[in-house]
Amino acid sequence: MRKGTKRKTSQEQVSKKTERPPAKRTKPSKPVSEPEYFQDQRNLEDLWKETFPVGTEWDQLDTVYKFKWDFSNLENAFEEDGVLHGKKVYLFGCTEPQLVMFKGESKVVCIPVVVAVVSPFPPSDKIGINSVQRESEEIIPMKQMKMDWVPYIPLEDRDSQVDRLKSHQIFILRCNQRRKSPLKDLL
Repeated sequence: MRKGTKRKTSQEQVSKKTERPPAKRTKPSKPVSEPEYFQDQRNLEDLWKETFPVGTEWDQLDTVYKFKWDFSNLENAFEEDGVLHGKKVYLFGCTEPQLVMFKGESKVVCIPVVVAVVSPFPPSDKIGINSVQRESEEIIPMKQMKMDWVPYIPLEDRDSQVDRLKSHQIFILRCNQRRKSPLKDLL
């Protein structure tokens, strides 16, 4: 054995012991954001959206649903002490176009209106069609327009089977006509 080898090895061991291991990389902590809470949907919150807006042109429907309209007064009317509670009610919608100033520009906004009819039996199953382009009003069955009175199922009952629900008290006018396939008979 050589003299230098022993010394060299012991020096390497000493130098290795004195060297610090490389520091671990620290990751920057993620900023703590507040948890996002979503407001629970009210039981009748979508009632106004479910009613078909009679007389509103197809190209205007998207503008009606663009805003979050507040129909809490209608919801309150169906609550326990409300005016419509326990009554058989038929609902249909329409829109009222209004000229509104917004950011210095005047825009036409279609404001939704919901009409409630309290009656033990459904309103007429016929509908009148009238427009500026027509000479006279035409009265046709709602079925021809793919419209019908259907029971409204509140959000809390939507998981239940429809047959098992208590007798329905709220009926809405529903239209199953698709936008892309216009009614040829009426054009």
